[in-house]
Amino acid sequence: MSEGIKDTSGLSEAAAQSRASVLRSRAESYIALSRHDAAIADLTESIALVPDNARAWRLRGESHRVIERYDTALDDFDEALKLEPDSAYALGSRGQTYAAMGRLGEAMADFEHALTLSPDSLWILEAKADALVDLDRLDEALTEHGKIIALNEELAYSWVARGDLYQRMNFYPEAIDDYTKALEADPDYVRALSRRGEALRMADRYEEALADLNRALELEPGNDRALGSRGAVLSELGDNEAALKDLDAAIELDPDYIWAYRVRGEIFQELDRHEEAVADFTRALHLEAEE
Repeated sequence: MSEGIKDTSGLSEAAAQSRASVLRSRAESYIALSRHDAAIADLTESIALVPDNARAWRLRGESHRVIERYDTALDDFDEALKLEPDSAYALGSRGQTYAAMGRLGEAMADFEHALTLSPDSLWILEAKADALVDLDRLDEALTEHGKIIALNEELAYSWVARGDLYQRMNFYPEAIDDYTKALEADPDYVRALSRRGEALRMADRYEEALADLNRALELEPGNDRALGSRGAVLSELGDNEAALKDLDAAIELDPDYIWAYRVRGEIFQELDRHEEAVADFTRALHLEAEE
């Protein structure tokens, strides 16, 4: 029973409807506050009072999804969709749940259905693009990202998301262009600076990469990925001492940072510090085996 609620078995139908409505509304605020157990408690009572309210089932499913109770989330979304078969929100959320469970075919079916109902829904388009990446259908994922950007070119995050995909596909000039667009929308977007710095490094534009990574680390000194990338850039520029400091700091922040161990190992190897190189490569191999 939800917080502060007494036995409601004797309520009239009108009173039950009223109470259930307030519980649903309070649950939405709990969800906004990331207090998902409290939201679930309210929604469970709301459903007991009024079982045929699709919103209550959908909201409870969303809370279960966010806290990774995926099987229970699916049950809730199924109930919501029995009551409202054409709820784009419930379909999109169930698709996200399927995707998190690795059931990508079912996820794609839900996303496709949802987008016939709400074709301009950015979050569903983003979820579909992510599923396409997981399916290694990268060209199709690029198409979805293009749709997202066309709907709102002012969203820095959308440019970064497509830039990340271009970078994954080794299309570095395209990635750099997208990160630049993101930074035009938000000049202090640390992820865009860090990712553009990495793309510039891969394009052998080391001085430009260093400028981006320096700026990213001015804004967020504890950004382990920016530290790792700057370490690699500094090594390319011949400053292995500074590179090792950055890589040490990155690994201290994230002891499971596989790529940083590999880069540091290569620097140790270049410096003829082979025992340390072996230790780093061995650590990287162990971490890769655990993934």
